[in-house]
Amino acid sequence: MIHPTAPQSRRKFLSSLAAGALAGGAAPEFLSIRERNRIHTLLRQEYQSTNDQIQLAVIGAGGMGMADVETALSIPGVRLVAVADCFDGRLVAARENYGQDLFTTRDYREVLARDDVDAVICGTPDHWHKQISVEALTAGKSVYCEKPMVHSIAQGADVVRAQNESGKTFQVGSQGMSSLGNEKAKELLAAGEIGELNYAEGFWARNDPIGAWQYAIPEDASEETVDWDMFLGDAPPKPYDPLRIFRWRNYRDYGTGVSGDLFVHLFSSLHFITSSLGPRKIMAQGGLRYWKDGREVPDILLGMFDYPETEAHPPFNLSLRVNFVDGTSGTTFLRLVGSEGAMDVTWTEVVLRRNKAVSPTDVFSQRKADEMDQGVEARKQMLPPAESVYMVEDGYMGAHFDHFMNFFRGVRDGRPVSEDAEFGLRAAAPALACNDSYFGEQILAWDPEMMKVI
Repeated sequence: MIHPTAPQSRRKFLSSLAAGALAGGAAPEFLSIRERNRIHTLLRQEYQSTNDQIQLAVIGAGGMGMADVETALSIPGVRLVAVADCFDGRLVAARENYGQDLFTTRDYREVLARDDVDAVICGTPDHWHKQISVEALTAGKSVYCEKPMVHSIAQGADVVRAQNESGKTFQVGSQGMSSLGNEKAKELLAAGEIGELNYAEGFWARNDPIGAWQYAIPEDASEETVDWDMFLGDAPPKPYDPLRIFRWRNYRDYGTGVSGDLFVHLFSSLHFITSSLGPRKIMAQGGLRYWKDGREVPDILLGMFDYPETEAHPPFNLSLRVNFVDGTSGTTFLRLVGSEGAMDVTWTEVVLRRNKAVSPTDVFSQRKADEMDQGVEARKQMLPPAESVYMVEDGYMGAHFDHFMNFFRGVRDGRPVSEDAEFGLRAAAPALACNDSYFGEQILAWDPEMMKVI
């Protein structure tokens, strides 16, 4: 059983964020900056019975895989029982950190064959996501698969089918999906706070070696300590190269570039907030401007997307960009622009700005005359607030925690997750199509309902 410690649900709290302020007779948008910053979302912690334990394994024990493990284990009732990785150094580190009784192996199939594994984290390079996800689901395991869900668009249908046929829980690891920031943005958009949506943009800026995937090469990495054939999988045969295994995101055989790594986060959040199925037209441009280290993918990428009108939203346009040599390093946001305002969305904060459009029939001279007839104080009362800020309270565990909480609720109770295989494909496909557009120098037509290139 899961028991919320707070007296109201997170969703109910999100829908009544301003209740405290309204009790004092003031809407939150009219509060001072200091008071606005105290408008916070619910810190929600749910605990499971110690008798309701989930036995967890991770396949792919690199940086993201083990970050997932740490977050998963911060939720009571989860125990790590097995680790698979093709590098011995990671297996040794796993036993040192989690106990010598931990089962470790180079061969992920040994993990899937274990009866004591309930759920699997797939933290491998992208080219392994589809195969491990399908095999794990077929073996009766629930799966948390890192984003993007697949290495190519064509692989997506197999994962969707495997989830449906297995009946097990499957979640894609775009953790912002479960964030309080996204939930608040969805609520504000539905309430018409920015008017009618017509444009959105997202930006991810980095300016350091780690952010550009220049990960350290372990000193003990060698052909003896690395199972090179296991790493390659169905990728084209190549001689052992430590750069390819430890900096795999730089190579198209194993990774999906900046679009698969970062655009996919922005697509996931946008589609959640707008309830969109995806764009119908996709174009990407960019280049390799700085990190000329042998990588095969651009370090700057711009994407343009056309979203058709649906029952959920009006037609709108989207622009996305990633820059790995950006002097504003650390800047990350998703902005939604409407006819009466805009909001900047992060996983922990939403900044809402209103600027109601003037009617095209409004004559300036008449409007000016009307204003002059009003007293200064009366006019001030009519001015809309410049900005409203919604932020999480201190101590919020974060989107990553919430995403795993969401996943484990699905594992335990069969409840729907926030990013299943179909949603994951709708987020991954336009991101992967950006690579096809960039390398093929073409504009792609996409069917968002049937999830296929036209």
